[in-house]
Amino acid sequence: MLFGTEILTTAQMRAIESAAMESGEVTGLTLMERAGAAVAGQIRLRWPKPGSATILCGPGNNGGDGYVIARLLAQAGWHLHVLGVDNIPGPDAAEMKRRWKRIGPIAPLTEGELRRIPDSDICIDAIFGTGLTRPPEGEIAAVLRRLGQMTANGDGRPRLVTVDCPSGLCMDSGVWLHSGLGDDADPMPLNATLTVAFDSPKPGHLLQRGPAACGKLVIADIGLRHWRERQVDQAANARRSPMLGAIWPEFPVRDSRMGDFSTRARIALGKGGSAGHPAGHKYSHGHALVVAGPAGHGGAARLAARAALRGGAGLVTLCPPSAAMAEHAGPPDALMRRKLDDAGQVRAMLTDPRVAGLCLGPGCGVDRAASLLPVVLDHARPCVLDADALTALAQAPHWPEGLSDNCVLTPHAGEFARLFPDLAGRLAETPRRGPAFSRVDALREAARRCGAVVLLKGPDTVIAAPDGQAYIHSASDVPWLATAGTGDVLAGLIVGFLARGIAAFEAAALGVAIHAKAARRFGPGLIADDLPEQLPFLFRELGL
Repeated sequence: MLFGTEILTTAQMRAIESAAMESGEVTGLTLMERAGAAVAGQIRLRWPKPGSATILCGPGNNGGDGYVIARLLAQAGWHLHVLGVDNIPGPDAAEMKRRWKRIGPIAPLTEGELRRIPDSDICIDAIFGTGLTRPPEGEIAAVLRRLGQMTANGDGRPRLVTVDCPSGLCMDSGVWLHSGLGDDADPMPLNATLTVAFDSPKPGHLLQRGPAACGKLVIADIGLRHWRERQVDQAANARRSPMLGAIWPEFPVRDSRMGDFSTRARIALGKGGSAGHPAGHKYSHGHALVVAGPAGHGGAARLAARAALRGGAGLVTLCPPSAAMAEHAGPPDALMRRKLDDAGQVRAMLTDPRVAGLCLGPGCGVDRAASLLPVVLDHARPCVLDADALTALAQAPHWPEGLSDNCVLTPHAGEFARLFPDLAGRLAETPRRGPAFSRVDALREAARRCGAVVLLKGPDTVIAAPDGQAYIHSASDVPWLATAGTGDVLAGLIVGFLARGIAAFEAAALGVAIHAKAARRFGPGLIADDLPEQLPFLFRELGL
């Protein structure tokens, strides 16, 4: 892993828990006690003064966690209403249920009972956990609909705390599971104030509806690290699909093999730049070409070129057609300009071995991109294909052939649908069962098909390589990134890293992380022009 932390699918999490319990070194009862204690501890940390809480306990192990939470909060002086299912759960959950019954009663988990309870300070959703594969049904669906109504009011009371995940959310995809029987048959989507998950984030915490549904996400250590590391090693040794990685600044790095963000970034950026070669010159730091479009459309390419320069490329050349040269005469003076009218001139430029990266697409025009694309791909030089180049690529007669693993495609959702309509169609389907088809599934398949790195932009950006490596970056906390031109800056940042000699997958991951960090640093009111100017300050803050 390069950045952040591992993300576990629900199947991987179950395998780790099973391995831990089969070893005899830990029991399911111990893990359940630790999980409940972690949630109770986070509640007391956030709300130090004891108040009132309604705890909704489901029929399985998630419900068992809920009974642990109830017991520990009661001991801390909280006033509780505990609702549970009249069933015989697994042995661990059954034991936790018995322990709670020695302290207080369990009312039926029904909508009517929930309506009768006086307003609480918090509601705790311990109904369904990460292993849910079917939409909630019957009385529990009605309970969740009522819970959604209660926690959707404007004053924020009662606050919702979810155990592992909001009930009904598919944790492999971040989408809500639906019964297919109509809106009245499905619970309302929940929007939690706090979600406490265990050991590792799951894809659904970061993808699609997950960030909004989970609220503040806290990952609690319940003593499974040893078995998680073993799972990672076994997957690597068996050459199975790699574990997912998260590039998410709110998660502290906890695995020394991954290193912290600034250290790994320093290593990556030092590959082709002054950090690794004090006596280097501009070409040893990387020469990037950014192809510009016709007159009146040059702003996107200038944003990309400026980002490549600020990202540390030693030389960046902006390449507009002859008729558009005049509009690129302004600053920055460090930016080179060279006219580029046809594919023959691209071929001549790419014969120069010092050209280490090329960006095609921002403001280029589809026809111009289509005329230049075959030469760019024939040379197999590290490149970023963005915007109009992606539309041209989707129209190419031999698509998805002709790409290499040193090429990065950076589509938004509409461009992805043009490139991979079947995968986009599957993502748009309403899921009836879990695990639902996810953005990670789609990106891994897209990268495998075309043989290139694919980066699907959005508040939950996913990056995948042809060999199955993938990262998720959650930027739901920076909505001001959704403004014109920010994607052009990202493309330029990535090509600058490519020019420095950083491998395509790492360059894309590093570009996404630094792009979002720059936006966070600036704050609301951001326009795309602001992003490159944040980079020098950001690099210094990161110790690069």
